[in-house]
Amino acid sequence: MANMAALFGEILSDVDTVVLFSPSGSYYERFAEEEDLDVLVVGTENAVGAETFVELPLEFEEIAQRVHFGLEGALEAGYIDDGDVLLCATSVFDGSIDTVSRVRADASDQSGVYDLFSSSRADPAVIKDVLELAVELGKKGQKGKPVGALFVVGDAGKVMNKSRPLSYNPFEKSHVHVGDPIVNVMLKEFSRLDGAFVISDSGKIVSAYRYLEPSAEGVDIPKGLGARHMAAGAITRDTNATAIVLSESDGLVRAFKNGELLLEIDPEDY
Repeated sequence: MANMAALFGEILSDVDTVVLFSPSGSYYERFAEEEDLDVLVVGTENAVGAETFVELPLEFEEIAQRVHFGLEGALEAGYIDDGDVLLCATSVFDGSIDTVSRVRADASDQSGVYDLFSSSRADPAVIKDVLELAVELGKKGQKGKPVGALFVVGDAGKVMNKSRPLSYNPFEKSHVHVGDPIVNVMLKEFSRLDGAFVISDSGKIVSAYRYLEPSAEGVDIPKGLGARHMAAGAITRDTNATAIVLSESDGLVRAFKNGELLLEIDPEDY
């Protein structure tokens, strides 16, 4: 028992902030009463009325994702600092907090994904499904070959008005949604052809093969990015959509919002 007490003592030593993920009211109060302890609550809602709270756009079933995105949001909000030692308490098994991990905040690990979820008009679950589809395409390609793809998510009516068809729309009379495994197979097949996919706020696939027509004047994207990225920046500047792009040339996934590059990730690292 002495060795166990020493082990847990090391885990608890020098902790800057305790981060509670979706705690019950009684669990939160036990920590909040400690005057010399900084407590941060992370969850889909602030059910305990915590003074410092980070909203998760999704619950995230995987604990690593839950902690990663929660801390990314906390860094962005200024609740924690780069290098802080954090004690994260969350649930893995039965809905109550049962797991504790010691984590060091790393500002260099900020991916921008939290901002993508929190700032987009579309349902966060839809954004997640599209992002993961683009990442999977980036990892596997199309029949072993790299592909490029452009997904425009949200504000579909305006996006359709600022684009034109390149070919017959296979989704014109359908009511399929992104995230369905069968639908994702279809999207992967269509991704090898030109044009953008247009997806509604709720995830309905409105169209494929769309040529985006907003003016690129004034859109500032990093040097070296091509027409697909320029179109993504322009359409998100002129509408409330979010654009997720898979680059055929370098294999990276990028997201645009309000005409600006929001994130850039390597599918192999996601």
